[in-house]
Amino acid sequence: MSRVLVVDDEPAIGWSLREILGDLGHDVQLAASAESARETCRSFQPDCILLDVRLPGEDGLSAIPRFRELAGNVPIVVMTAFGDLNTAVRAVDAGAFEYLIKPFDLAKVSDVVTRATLEPPSVGSRHGSPRDDAPTLIGSSPAMQHVFKQIALVAASDIPVLLTGETGTGKDLAARLIHAHGARQRAPFVTANLGGLAAGLVESELFGHVRGAFTGASSDRSGLFETANGGTVFLDEIGEASPEVQVRLLRVLENREVVRVGSSQPALLEVRVIAASNRDLSAAVAAGTFREDLYHRLAGFPIHMPALTERIDDIPPLVEHFVRVAGGSITQLHADFLEVCLTRTWPGNIRQLKRAVEYALVVSRGGPLRPEHLPAEPVTRAELQRQDLSLEDAVRRWVSLSRSALFDAADGQLHRELMDRVERVLFTEVLAATDGNRTAAARLLGLDRATLRTRLKSLGIEGGA
Repeated sequence: MSRVLVVDDEPAIGWSLREILGDLGHDVQLAASAESARETCRSFQPDCILLDVRLPGEDGLSAIPRFRELAGNVPIVVMTAFGDLNTAVRAVDAGAFEYLIKPFDLAKVSDVVTRATLEPPSVGSRHGSPRDDAPTLIGSSPAMQHVFKQIALVAASDIPVLLTGETGTGKDLAARLIHAHGARQRAPFVTANLGGLAAGLVESELFGHVRGAFTGASSDRSGLFETANGGTVFLDEIGEASPEVQVRLLRVLENREVVRVGSSQPALLEVRVIAASNRDLSAAVAAGTFREDLYHRLAGFPIHMPALTERIDDIPPLVEHFVRVAGGSITQLHADFLEVCLTRTWPGNIRQLKRAVEYALVVSRGGPLRPEHLPAEPVTRAELQRQDLSLEDAVRRWVSLSRSALFDAADGQLHRELMDRVERVLFTEVLAATDGNRTAAARLLGLDRATLRTRLKSLGIEGGA
């Protein structure tokens, strides 16, 4: 039997925890504030403390050091229904044994208390105080609460992190937050977008080169890994890495050193590696397109960034945040505008929502934001399938209405004429949907980047990188 002190100002929660933990044989005492809990500590001497964050008077997190003075290295389980990233980081930094999000399963609490009394925690962390300009993630949904907890836990270590999730879910921001809340926060944070680097220059960009290593290498140059030395290197779109680059990356991670292109002299590295991918890397490993050993090196601590459809409750605060950041006022928001935002699918996730809000602010010209100010909703795959017959009819109509002129002038070029017309529209729309990212556009189209580049040039389409 263990002695458990529950500190929560909600009587129903206190009663429920006392019942279930009491049934397991624990001796449970209740307190409704940090101040009264400290008085109880003096005589009760708990083996575990369940501590709510929001309490009347002193808040739970601020009270943890005083509990340490009274109860020593007692396991403290933090409970909250209003957590954000800073709350999670503060809890971990204070040495909390566990961080529970309300509402929680009472059976989970029983398991946590059992583990806490069997596995005393070690107090202390390597978190730094986040810089004033540190980025932030918006959201209070259970999915985001879980992300906050994972970031708080992993930020204090140097274990490699693999961020996964759909395009536009905030993987880049999560990487910056891990860096900003860690011990390396004052050192460089360097991003290497493997999908955006020119194919022939990836190794030089990542690892550097020496003079004369290749045509145009007129001087020695540091790569992104050396630039990030002492800090964090963020390998975005890691799934786009070629087999050759994968081999080089594996050597860097295993040996903690980098060799510039054209050199044989290794340079020692002290960097944290965070990688991100919107592709299923485990499936790529199974398909033989991504090295299994590299995958396990990168996925030391995987974090999945939820799609907006998994955190719908976060849409209103996200919209309000984007309005404020763009210089607008939340008084411009109408309920019907938010209602439409809640019912849309947002395949581009947070990035698409942000662009839509910015667009609406421009169209509204400083007035109230209404549904008609949102950009047109992209056509879904299901809608495209339903419209297949309309597309076929359009081709038939195009041939029928222009038959004589086409047949006279085509001279064997009818197919090319149609393909040029269709591809011009298709490529333009896909580039717009991917914010001009040719790598992402090529992936959606099922083309390699070189083929897409050639077709864009032949069609006279500019834009994108």
